[in-house]
Amino acid sequence: MQSIAAKAFTGAVRSASARRGGKQVTRASVEFYGPDRAKWLGPFSEGAVPSYLKGEYPGDYGWDTAGLSADPQTFARYREVELIHSRWALLGALGILTPEFLQRQGVVDFGSDAYIWFKAGGAIFGDDGLNYLGNPQLIHAQSIVATLLVQLILLGTAEAYRVAGEGPVEVTGDSLYPGGTFDPLGLADDPDTLAELKVKEIKNGRLAQVSVLGFFVQALVTGKGPLQNLEDHLADPWNNNGFAYATKFVPGA
Repeated sequence: MQSIAAKAFTGAVRSASARRGGKQVTRASVEFYGPDRAKWLGPFSEGAVPSYLKGEYPGDYGWDTAGLSADPQTFARYREVELIHSRWALLGALGILTPEFLQRQGVVDFGSDAYIWFKAGGAIFGDDGLNYLGNPQLIHAQSIVATLLVQLILLGTAEAYRVAGEGPVEVTGDSLYPGGTFDPLGLADDPDTLAELKVKEIKNGRLAQVSVLGFFVQALVTGKGPLQNLEDHLADPWNNNGFAYATKFVPGA
């Protein structure tokens, strides 16, 4: 049995890498790029993939039933919008879950319900203002106007440098993947590794966008944070679920 498993593992490793001009190509480069990449209908994708989706970009599974990417300029714009929104969603999902997790674990005491993501902003109007992670020594904000101005200046400047492809720090000139100073760990030094990381980023970013949308809907329906909703569901899955809440919005229910 062990010998069979060893042979299978060896075969997987060999099939996961290929030689191209003496350079090793990662498995992700083969699976997620080019004509032989994984597609949205799997083995039934023959004839269902538009000709303009050739697997040149990360996250291209050949799905565009509405023809939104038929125009190259529109395609480039949508790629940029999706990637930027994915990155914001990744940060947003982490920012939504972390304070609630820390409060529930007793690691941080926010002193109020400011650990719930949709109530955190309102804390700035309280007598004590808004304290980052419940600690006024980190970031203490009491002026909504000053907070907005700081955000506009910092984010606006960073976005301007990103779009221009140049700035006061070292960048590669790629507005979507600036690299340089923005890659202190050198993750993009190897092209094959970078190609794989791009796929992972867009896949997790798409999932994060759906997750944040779910957090919004849960907040509107239940008035609770996502971790509290999860705990309620696990405690009584038959009564605490989306279907149970949906019946409250049915006329006459």
